[in-house]
Amino acid sequence: MTKAAKPGGRIVGVVVTHKRRELLAESLKVLESQSRPLDHLVVVDNANESAVRDLVESAAVPTSYLGSEHNLGGAGGFALGMLYALSLGADWVWLADDDGRPEGPDVLETLLACAQRHDLSEVSPVVCDIDDPDRLAFPLRRGVEWRRLRSELGTDELLPGIASLFNGALFSAAAIDAVGVPDLRLFVRGDEVEVHRRLVRSGLKFGTCLQTAYVHPNGAEEFKPILGGRMHTQYPDNETKRFFTYRNRGYLMSQPGMRKLLPQEWARFGWYFLITRRDPAGLREWMRLRKLGRQERFERPTG
Repeated sequence: MTKAAKPGGRIVGVVVTHKRRELLAESLKVLESQSRPLDHLVVVDNANESAVRDLVESAAVPTSYLGSEHNLGGAGGFALGMLYALSLGADWVWLADDDGRPEGPDVLETLLACAQRHDLSEVSPVVCDIDDPDRLAFPLRRGVEWRRLRSELGTDELLPGIASLFNGALFSAAAIDAVGVPDLRLFVRGDEVEVHRRLVRSGLKFGTCLQTAYVHPNGAEEFKPILGGRMHTQYPDNETKRFFTYRNRGYLMSQPGMRKLLPQEWARFGWYFLITRRDPAGLREWMRLRKLGRQERFERPTG
């Protein structure tokens, strides 16, 4: 079959996994049964487990298993997978995490058609709660209001200029050439925001296709409403997640395109820690971690 035999050219899927074989198996079932089939699937395994290799190599689509003896994190895993996909001649790269999956068999076909109709360099599905598909897995801001339900997003086909990038995102090869791959140093947390920052500054057209979805465990509990829900502040539920989230945000907020958000950042976290939680020590820790990121101190915590 020639490169142009399928609509859109050659599409390579990339999944990053780490010690979630059962969840990965559920994801692969949907990925390998798309109405517009993947031309190739790349799975980056940050735990390098033989059971995962066997699972991947038994898939119903052509696959490449990339087992890593070094945990590259989500950022490094996607960077490796995206570069490998380009080396295979991908025209489009479809990104997926191991704990979520497309909502059905037509997601890839719908995303590709939306990208072609709107001349998009990147297009993402809506990311919904895997246990309650009308609820968004992460709150989404439209204008000054935050939306938590898929039904609140409207009936338009496209939400331009906003996208969740590692949960079902479809990137053109040209977009990856222009924007680059995730920064290994970020490991987890903030890597998606950093790529989104680059995508915005690139001037390329991108957005969210509101007519299809990717289901994922609900992460909305991390986003704490303040000021009557008009703003949100992120507070992960454990110390490790907070470390990577706040340190990496310190780096992100020092980058071009993000610095204008600094006054809002200080107002939101100051309000949350001092007024909502009454936790001055929490605010001091947030300040310490964001300083590490601003100074590009990316050592991983031990223990």
